[in-house]
Amino acid sequence: MELTNINTVKDLLNRNGFSFSKALGQNFLINPSVCPRIAENGGCHKGSAAIEIGTGIGVLTKELALRCDKVIAVEIDERLKPILDETLADFDNIEIVFADVLKTDLNTLIREKLGEYEDIYVCANLPYYITSPVIMKLLEERLPVRAVTVMVQKEAADRLCAKVGTRECGAVTVAVNYYSVPELLFRVNRGSFMPSPNVDSAVIRLDIGGKTKYNVSDEKLFFRIVRASFSQRRKQMLNPLSAALGMEKTELSEILVQCGIKPTARPEELKMEEFVALCERISAK
Repeated sequence: MELTNINTVKDLLNRNGFSFSKALGQNFLINPSVCPRIAENGGCHKGSAAIEIGTGIGVLTKELALRCDKVIAVEIDERLKPILDETLADFDNIEIVFADVLKTDLNTLIREKLGEYEDIYVCANLPYYITSPVIMKLLEERLPVRAVTVMVQKEAADRLCAKVGTRECGAVTVAVNYYSVPELLFRVNRGSFMPSPNVDSAVIRLDIGGKTKYNVSDEKLFFRIVRASFSQRRKQMLNPLSAALGMEKTELSEILVQCGIKPTARPEELKMEEFVALCERISAK
């Protein structure tokens, strides 16, 4: 069954009475070259395992199963069960878990279902509306995975893979760079989907090396500083930061200067090392 043939897909969906859910941000891939590239760039290989988030009709699931020993796919829409039973019938190394990934304990899932694998990769075509929450969950839970390779909206990809200290940088950019090494792999045009969205997409890879390369004594304080700083991203960070930390502006200005940061700086101007130094200075006071 050609799962990227638009007529085949329409017939499959019609036979099963399936209609796309706007609430779930469903856009199924019909470009035959995209999913093989995601699976290849995601690092999947014999002897490894993969976690997929959101199966659609199983196009990426199939490519992962061809390369990995085992695939665990987390899918929220149980209406897809009869479709996946048909499209993935030839594979015995796929297990579909019908659940909301944002409410799933992924460390427990990995321990129970993929405990024997050392090389585990996450791959997904993420719905646009949950891109940041899912990516942050994957990073913050410090899963035992090698890399996260996901397709997201192009604008989100540019922001996630931006360099810290540039205009495109936001709070999520700092977080992604703290936990991983991001890379933008390739673009995917909107015509690659059914139905076609109003924007283009891109595939990114986040390499996770285990321990972060940045040492902060208080991670909660670090991310509190980052979130507060970017709460008014085009304005000077002094005001929102002093309010969030309950510090006098004069005291905070002195700390910024001690870290080599101008009191008039905007958050997008700070490099990662400056956020780390600021956190350590505030933590030590």
